[in-house]
Amino acid sequence: MQPPKTDYQIEAMRRGGKIMAQIFADLKEQIKPGVSELFLDKWVEHQIKKHGAIVTYKTPEINFPGAICISTNDEVVHGVPTKAFLELGDVVSFDLVITYKGMNVDSAFTVVVGEDKPTGAKKHLLSATERALQAGIAQAKGTFHVGDIGAAVEEVLDKAKCGIVRDLAGHGIGEAVHMDPDIPNYGTRGRGSMVQVGDTICIEPMVTLGGDAVVQDSDGWTFRTRDGSLAAHMEHTILVTEDGCEILTTL
Repeated sequence: MQPPKTDYQIEAMRRGGKIMAQIFADLKEQIKPGVSELFLDKWVEHQIKKHGAIVTYKTPEINFPGAICISTNDEVVHGVPTKAFLELGDVVSFDLVITYKGMNVDSAFTVVVGEDKPTGAKKHLLSATERALQAGIAQAKGTFHVGDIGAAVEEVLDKAKCGIVRDLAGHGIGEAVHMDPDIPNYGTRGRGSMVQVGDTICIEPMVTLGGDAVVQDSDGWTFRTRDGSLAAHMEHTILVTEDGCEILTTL
């Protein structure tokens, strides 16, 4: 169980979530063919500091090489920003944590570079991931089991015939980036750890166009699909309430 949060802590997460959402809205304007991952990483770091927040990935708790995770094509999550340039049609996921007034928020989105309206398999992948995220969020109400979220996400992705990454999961968040409980993207309703009103959690489907197996690169961070299939990752930090939830990482 998570320790109760004060009104000050919850308000800090609300404000941090708004900062996150604004950075993401502005970041989407920077994503285009020919821009480098390192440029985007430095741009994000500048924006975090400009808004008075902390670059969480570079703190001792995480000690990640960049300010943001950038995962391209078959990379699922935790991609280390490199000198590589984004190309037209790349499927790229951006995953960010920031700390504001001692509290953390975490969010992720996936785009197809240079394509405002993707088509074919890429459109299917992004659509299924978004629908799975929203299905999971819809289960967050009052007191419930993590399996309720997992089952809802799994139902959407099974119907879409997409792969569900099972080795990685969502999580609780607050004073630390990763807190109890884990929030898998599969499960059985009425099973698993309990989530209660006032808890803050991250729901984050990690989805592939192939199988569910992932491998970790030699950099010790980047996870990619074992079969080389394209992957997407979408995430929000939410606050659980009696009659639903508050999505903190949105404008």
